[in-house]
Amino acid sequence: MIIERKHYLDELIKKRDNGRIKIITGIRRCGKSYLLFQLYKNYLLQNDVDETQIIEITLDDIENIRYRDPFVLNDYVKSKVQNDKRYYIFIDEIQFSRSVQNPYSDDSNEKITFVDTLLSLMKRKNVDIYVTGSNSKMLSKDILTQFRDRGDEIHLYPLSFAEINSCYENTDRAWEDYVLYGGMPFVVQLETFAEKSRYLKGLFEETYIRDIMERNQIKNSEEILGVLLDFISSAVGSLTNPLKLSNRYASEQKIKISNNTISKYLSYFEEAYILYASKRYDIKGAMYFSTPLKYYFADIGLRNARLNFRQIEETHLMENIIYNDLIRRGYTVDVGIVEYFPTMEGKTKRTQLEVDFVVNKGNVRYYIQSAFAINSEEKKEQERNPLKRIDDSFKKIIIVKDNIVPRYDEYGIYYIGIRDFLLHDDLLE
Repeated sequence: MIIERKHYLDELIKKRDNGRIKIITGIRRCGKSYLLFQLYKNYLLQNDVDETQIIEITLDDIENIRYRDPFVLNDYVKSKVQNDKRYYIFIDEIQFSRSVQNPYSDDSNEKITFVDTLLSLMKRKNVDIYVTGSNSKMLSKDILTQFRDRGDEIHLYPLSFAEINSCYENTDRAWEDYVLYGGMPFVVQLETFAEKSRYLKGLFEETYIRDIMERNQIKNSEEILGVLLDFISSAVGSLTNPLKLSNRYASEQKIKISNNTISKYLSYFEEAYILYASKRYDIKGAMYFSTPLKYYFADIGLRNARLNFRQIEETHLMENIIYNDLIRRGYTVDVGIVEYFPTMEGKTKRTQLEVDFVVNKGNVRYYIQSAFAINSEEKKEQERNPLKRIDDSFKKIIIVKDNIVPRYDEYGIYYIGIRDFLLHDDLLE
């Protein structure tokens, strides 16, 4: 089964031969290697590039361990670039590259890293470089800074519902499977619940947690990391903070763990693209709150697998799915707070209402509520009340689970079904 990943492939094609390093980031097993080594490679081969002009190195293969040394990697690539032809360098899982001591310096703190190798290779006019990586600390921030604006990041997400739907004849069945199993590409190829469940659970045990422990040199904390993931899994769509999580460890697990340690571990999951954090934003005051936050899983199937597929509550899962699709489209997404001061029994009371998502891209903004069902006037008013209290002109949207004809109400609030929202990026406009 071939899923084209057209949006990401088009991004690579657009950036081809632009003199910059293309950095494909994303959670492990979301399809980065497939995008680069299959889809993009096939595109090049179909557009007058010979296979000998494509140099491929996968650093997570045991056969290529020696190339984790930046000097050895540099020598190998240069040995393959033998003439003036155009060469395309593909390096997979670049975070496995290690730093080594500079042999020409007496300063023990001076290290040579893959960044030095890539910057050196960039100077060759007949080389176009592509790398993939699964850790934001190494790639999104550090490497782009060191490249001094000479790198382009393309962030790859698990399959969207629109991509999953393209594999099905029945949209209802596609939705049912997506809500349960999410969009990790290999899951689509598996047939039974047992196979899909085993694969998703194994990603945590055999890949994600192990990677985090090795990269951050964490010892004897695998159980604590697993429990933390379980806590976040059960609290998707709810505000939380390290103090609250620390209290849960103490009361439920009889484990004493500091706020700072929890905060550090959460950052590790964010760096590995397993979790995304959304800050609270005061819409009228135009200011952010540092805590509490909402955490969302990069893939809803991974979240469900952490809880052994026991807590499949579509209310919160729908919120996570909407969040993922918004960031996939390139929006920044915050949790909105609207304050107002109603007078009750002669007293003024400070009240906060929540807007699920404050969505921004450039000068465009949307306010979005995720409403699983609006089956009464009371529920309808509950969902639109926060939106009615926002006095700017940006579009206000309520997304519901049911298939409905998109429409506006008397307050100018736009209603749309979740599947239409996920299948048609332009329906927000």
